Amino acid sequence: MKFLKPLCALLLLTAMVNVAQAQNKSTADTTIKYLNRLVASKDSSDKQLLRSKLAELSKGNTEKSVLMAANYYYQSGDLKRSEQLYKDVIVRFPLGVEARREASKDFYEMKTAAEAEAAYKAWIKKFPPEKYENKDVSDRLDYDYVRSIIANKYAAEKNVAKANAYAKMLEVDFWKGNAYSGLTTAFHKNGDLANAEIYAKMAMDNAFSYLDGKKGNENWAKFSASGYPGLASTYANILYDRKKYNEALEYSEMAYKKSTSLNPKLNYRYAQILMGLKKDQEAYDKLEEVVKAGKADAAMAADFKKLYVKVKGNDVGFDEYALAIRKSYLEALSKKLTKDMIKEPAAGFTLTDLDGKQVSLVDYKDKIVILDFWATWCGPCKASFPAMQMAVDKYKNDEDVKFLFIHTWEREANPTEDASAFIKNMKYSFEVLMDIKDAQTKKNKVVSSYNVVGIPAKFIIDGSGNIRFKLTGFDGSNEAAVDEISMMIDMVKTK
Repeated sequence: MKFLKPLCALLLLTAMVNVAQAQNKSTADTTIKYLNRLVASKDSSDKQLLRSKLAELSKGNTEKSVLMAANYYYQSGDLKRSEQLYKDVIVRFPLGVEARREASKDFYEMKTAAEAEAAYKAWIKKFPPEKYENKDVSDRLDYDYVRSIIANKYAAEKNVAKANAYAKMLEVDFWKGNAYSGLTTAFHKNGDLANAEIYAKMAMDNAFSYLDGKKGNENWAKFSASGYPGLASTYANILYDRKKYNEALEYSEMAYKKSTSLNPKLNYRYAQILMGLKKDQEAYDKLEEVVKAGKADAAMAADFKKLYVKVKGNDVGFDEYALAIRKSYLEALSKKLTKDMIKEPAAGFTLTDLDGKQVSLVDYKDKIVILDFWATWCGPCKASFPAMQMAVDKYKNDEDVKFLFIHTWEREANPTEDASAFIKNMKYSFEVLMDIKDAQTKKNKVVSSYNVVGIPAKFIIDGSGNIRFKLTGFDGSNEAAVDEISMMIDMVKTK
């Protein structure tokens, strides 16, 4: 499927909503039921029928018909034909939904709010909302996406009246929490804590209204509800910054209780609020959870020691206790990784680096290679990079260990320039290779050969060319990430 560029949450959400809608319609729409059956079938005659039906839909007189064909070409693996149809539909239906979406994709890149607003007025004049259907939950997402961008730009420029005006135009209720969260960040960044607090609460309240199925259990409702712990934590953070400790405690506690897994930053802010209220034992307990999980950064570790002294009355025994915690954590990690260790042949590849030099996996025979698949648009990928730089620095003098950062699934017209600019701007000392889409298949060959379904994705490969570990995602803890990668490397060395 083809979606808008930035705002990753919106892209993922749009995909989720589209899938949900397709599933809902399939029960009533004979054509979709028929196509679903043909796509799922392995029978050669069904494949022929599918090609015939999709060719017929491609020549249809409505945009929906052509987009349906493009969708099913994508599902059946014909990415080249699918992409071509998306281009064709814009030409054939210049005032259609896809043309509207395509025309909205550059708003994020505009430098000023005034520039974006002028473009919005021209865009909405060409694609007035009343001319389009408003039946499904996602029908107004394109408009809210653009309005949110303009509101954020005005907030960044400290034009509160304009930011508020565009925020009030938002139509899609389940997505308002996401939009309000963006405004919270923009106001917080420019020091306007009062407005940051207002929008943080609006975002949190919106997500709360979807909790526990209060507004249904569709995917879009679950998406909104899932943001509650993080949004409540953000609201608590702003209250803390404004020294409203008692209010901050209430929402930090709510975020803590609703969180389904350990969140070091959430725990730390909860502990800081408790410290501000002189509730040292409770603060100690919250930080101890982070320390025991091996996810405490330097600031957390320092405050944990301060709390130990306050709770115990002195620092006697602290060093021994800290060492015992560290030992227990590493033992648990070792047991986990021993179970996770695998032995699968790693797919070979030859790619070009940012300077045009060809690099092959076979070049590093007898070395341990860490592959990190990433993209400049991927927030979690970029969030993990400080930890990856720490790991690269740790092994920079180890000739037996090599890190390769493979940029893939590009969305930019010039992905090499895009990746190079990002790496140079952030001053990372990474060796970056470019896994660019094949012109014919429209697939990124290397990431496909490793069966990656989400990024960041990392693979630790031994000197014999076997994958020994796989991991996906990033939980936000640099220290834990370095511990995990280091132990994987050490275990591969000893094996």
